[in-house]
Amino acid sequence: MAAKKHKSGQFSATKAVKANARERVGQPKPARILEERPRTGRTAKHKPRLEDLVEGRE
Repeated sequence: MAAKKHKSGQFSATKAVKANARERVGQPKPARILEERPRTGRTAKHKPRLEDLVEGRE
């Protein structure tokens, strides 16, 4: 018995257009790596109330 031939993939217009664009323009820049540690020194989310400012507490 002969081995079965594999079917070629189904045509995708999106992949064809993207491949054509990569040939003409080039590869897009890689994604920027984000820092995993949380930022510190954030400002308060809400403005302090007038009452709190008058009394001197924050």
